[in-house]
Amino acid sequence: MRWQMRRARKLERLASVGSLANGRVVETGNLVAFLEAVLRPGDTVALEGNNQKQADFLSRGLAEVDPGRINDLHMLISSISRPEHLDLFEKGIASLVDFSYAGAQSTRVATLLADGTMKVGAIHTYLELYARLFVDLIPDIALVAADKADRNGNLYTGPNTEDTPTIVEAAAFRSGIVIAQVNELVDGVDDLPRVDIPGSWVDFVIPADRPFQIEPLFTRDPRKITDVHVLLAMLSIRGIYERHQVTTLNHGIGFDTAAIELLLPTYGEKLGLRGKIARNWALNPHPTLIPAIESGWVDSITSFGGEVGMERYTAARSDIFATGHDGSLRSNRMISQVAGLYATDMFIGSTLQLDPLANSSTVTRGRLSGFGGAPNLGSDPHGRRHSSPAWLSLSEGEGQLGVKRGQKLVVQIAETYGAGATPRFVEHLDAVEVGTAAGMPIAPVMIYGDDVTHVVSEEGVAYLYKARDLEERRQAVTALAGAGPVGSESTPEQRAQLRRDGILALPEDLGVRRSDASRSLLAAKSIEDLVTWSGGLYDPPAKFRSW
Repeated sequence: MRWQMRRARKLERLASVGSLANGRVVETGNLVAFLEAVLRPGDTVALEGNNQKQADFLSRGLAEVDPGRINDLHMLISSISRPEHLDLFEKGIASLVDFSYAGAQSTRVATLLADGTMKVGAIHTYLELYARLFVDLIPDIALVAADKADRNGNLYTGPNTEDTPTIVEAAAFRSGIVIAQVNELVDGVDDLPRVDIPGSWVDFVIPADRPFQIEPLFTRDPRKITDVHVLLAMLSIRGIYERHQVTTLNHGIGFDTAAIELLLPTYGEKLGLRGKIARNWALNPHPTLIPAIESGWVDSITSFGGEVGMERYTAARSDIFATGHDGSLRSNRMISQVAGLYATDMFIGSTLQLDPLANSSTVTRGRLSGFGGAPNLGSDPHGRRHSSPAWLSLSEGEGQLGVKRGQKLVVQIAETYGAGATPRFVEHLDAVEVGTAAGMPIAPVMIYGDDVTHVVSEEGVAYLYKARDLEERRQAVTALAGAGPVGSESTPEQRAQLRRDGILALPEDLGVRRSDASRSLLAAKSIEDLVTWSGGLYDPPAKFRSW
């Protein structure tokens, strides 16, 4: 019996690339030759490609290797977001992928699946995929990105640490080979602002031909927030945040939640809620939270990743954000996912489709986008054992045999109609059909209905956790669907009974006047206003500037 086979294979690979590296440093121009020498057909390769930071130099190089030498790779990519991620499959370099999110590449992913060019192991949540890197999807090769490195492989990841420590550790301690592209190579450790990943975990560093790609994924321009978004935000604040006294939470990406953030210093202040709700967050540095932070609403933010333009602001607000001694943000996607799962009382986000039992998904016909971290953040963790008023507010009675437990608030916001007058409330999720066509054993549902405790639309708020059976749950959801096939199921008699039972609340039940739902309530109405609120510390990307 041999017990050092993985280590022996690593030593053999290291020897095979000795002539292409100077110690741990690989020259920029040697990338493709280096990858062809270090990789083997059938390797399991973890490629850092999350929804913000991309190891794009390494992915571009990987797409240029000779498919005759390197093929049948099993790719582990948290977010398939660059064209070359899919070029790997069209060229035959890779054949199988496990991922979490596809975003801009979702249509092409669906096409490659349909024609058999790509096979999918599973569409994971972020946390699920990271966990499997340590169990049964152990990488042979890890390709990651860092801001700076010294010649001994010590890495400075800066504000966009994100997935890097997780991917590196999963490979490094299982005799995998860790390769990091860096924006800048320095001589010694004293030239780094701080060490985020020690050099003993890293085998090679290679200066990239240009800085790695970072997307401002969490920036929402207040100019695009509509009166409908404001109404949804008012209903959420009044009907959920205030009612359940939610202090620890996560917001999904979208104009719905951006509107909530911008109403805290205005509408929330008018309701006297500062200090009572929305104090501790698991959240990226959303620019639309700047007014709430500056108004004293926020106590702490734990970030999944950075956000372009927020670097100086987060450094200047170290009481709010986790920062290193150099002042820059420390983010960690895996830790923040765990925080969002277990340490927050509420997840609130929007969806593209919602069925009558509140199952939801962002996977629609022709688009296999995945869902990132939402299924973790938007689920009730049965392992939770600490209590809070918000968590306990969803418990009913004393429980069987005196055993009582609370429940996480999982809120889905769904406008009755989306872009192009497309109904958000549907009888059957497209995800079911997409999953069947792709040969998936289970449909790519984002959040299962039995985890959803509240639904919000322009029609009001449904308190699904109070529903006594599936029929009552269905009635509550259809009551919010508005005009259309799903909404037509709801009758005035049903809605009246749901209101009497406290399962449905219309705006007037919550003291919300539709006529008050106006953009005038927003604490900032433009990106320029956010810069002003930040005292000039926020430096938005050029595409968001209107001045």
